[in-house]
Amino acid sequence: MLRAEEVRKEFRTDHTVVAALRGVSLRIEPGEFLSIAGPSGSGKTTLLNLLGCLDAPSSGQIYFDGRPVSGLDRRELARLRRRNIGFVFQTFNLIPVLTAFENVAFALSLLGVERGELRRRTLAILEEVGLAGLERRLPGELSGGQQQRVAVARALVKTPPLVLADEPTANLDSDTGAGILQLMAELNARHRTTFVFSTHDPMVMGFARRLVLLHDGLVSKDERRTS
Repeated sequence: MLRAEEVRKEFRTDHTVVAALRGVSLRIEPGEFLSIAGPSGSGKTTLLNLLGCLDAPSSGQIYFDGRPVSGLDRRELARLRRRNIGFVFQTFNLIPVLTAFENVAFALSLLGVERGELRRRTLAILEEVGLAGLERRLPGELSGGQQQRVAVARALVKTPPLVLADEPTANLDSDTGAGILQLMAELNARHRTTFVFSTHDPMVMGFARRLVLLHDGLVSKDERRTS
């Protein structure tokens, strides 16, 4: 589904060049539940942004379904992200003036989904993530865990093959974070959606069925778990 080959990423300032990734190769198969982990500055968020086509590598190549994304223009990249990738951010990134229903439905409206189908799918995914009855609440009227569930619903409502989650438990207490991870694991098993996390949270690493460790911009460990 997703492949990185010898990916490097450098950030330039006026006087220095910082190498965030120094030649990372990674292959992600459909249905994986994978965590990219490492300390701050290891390059995990940078790698997630490259895998999500939010940024371009300085060298190397990212492939999505076997197709190199470097050949896509800005409009084609936006279309790929819109149709194929769901994003979950640590700060939730909900639109504060929209209700839970409207935040989730917005992702479908961008795809031109018909109004009746949009309503049906939005209500169904909100129920699936445990938010039935809270559809009309604004983000400010929801707890942190509930807001993250809205973010998960928004990522999944368009049934993407891939969901990328950047530090999804960072702003949640441990019990709420565990609940969100359990929800994602259930959705992964039910829909075969591929989940890729970036994290330094041991709890997230423990949930993952595959753990990729980064250190100083390089893969230091790639471990698959059988249970």
